[in-house]
Parts: sequence; C-alpha cells; structure tokens
Amino acid sequence: EVQLVESGGGLVQTGGSLTLSCTASGFTFADYAIGWFRQAPGKEREGVSLISNKDSATVYADSVKGRFTISSDNAKNTVYLQMSSLKPEDTAVYYCKTTYRGYDYWGQGTQVTVSS
Repeated sequence: EVQLVESGGGLVQTGGSLTLSCTASGFTFADYAIGWFRQAPGKEREGVSLISNKDSATVYADSVKGRFTISSDNAKNTVYLQMSSLKPEDTAVYYCKTTYRGYDYWGQGTQVTVSS
C-alpha cells in the first residue's frame, strides 16, 4: 500500500524557516518523483516544488524560487522541503504527492502558519 506521511509544519514568524518531511512507503521510492503542493483557505491547491528521485531534477513555483529547497534521501525514503524567508502568504496546508502506476497518492497534509 502506497503511503505518504508529512511532518514538520507549525507556526513561524515572517522571515522564519521550517523544514517539512514527506516519508513514503509501498513503492520503489528511487524510481518516482515526489511533489509538494499547498492549499490556503479559500484557494485552489497549487504546486510548490517537485523532485525526481531518479536524477534529482527539481522544479519550483515562481513564488518560492530562491526561498524553498527540495531534497531527497533515497535511503530514508524521505523528501524534504526547506522553507526560508517565509511570508504570511505561504500559510497553507502542505501536501506531498506521488503518481504511482497512474494513480495519485497524497499525504494527509501538514499545516504551516506564518504570522505577520
């Protein structure tokens, strides 16, 4: 069974930092990409960043470039999202996702709140 579990969310002040983790199980982690998404209240879910565990290629949304860094530890089946210079508009529930055999699998989400 494919499972993704996020952790690391919390409350932080503007300009602060947080690191989110997404630990995966149930598939060959090194063969797939993992993406981070977020959803703020009243807004649609949006893509934040993605990493290919095959070649470590990364993609970032323009809104987080230069502030967020995605990385992967294949030995721990875990993807990290290091977030710095956080802004109130980064407040959202953050989810990780993978697409395995044509199906999307999501974690349960972790809340990030940035106070002004």
